[in-house]
Amino acid sequence: MATVVNLAMDQGATYSFVVGVTDLANGGPRDLSQFSGRAQMRRSYYTSSNTAFDVQVTNPTEGEVTMSLTAAQTSAIKAGRYVYDLEIYNPDTNYVERVIEGLITVYPEVTK
Repeated sequence: MATVVNLAMDQGATYSFVVGVTDLANGGPRDLSQFSGRAQMRRSYYTSSNTAFDVQVTNPTEGEVTMSLTAAQTSAIKAGRYVYDLEIYNPDTNYVERVIEGLITVYPEVTK
């Protein structure tokens, strides 16, 4: 089961969030050398339109995944609450795991 993490994002600002993935068997960092990641945010679970994060496994042996959006991307998002999740997957084995999920609150920008 995914960990619930609620996030905040400033509209019009570069956004980056680092996730540490834990190996549940030993409590240490999970080796993500064979994994990729993907993440999206949507207004609700039922809407088809989404904003896809750029997801990089930034430190595979330490289990670190970074999800990010550019300032231009966050400018295009209306202020409000959204749902999101982050999945890791192994393209060789078709294994998929949802790592975190929750709400993202996007706060409006003033300076444009």
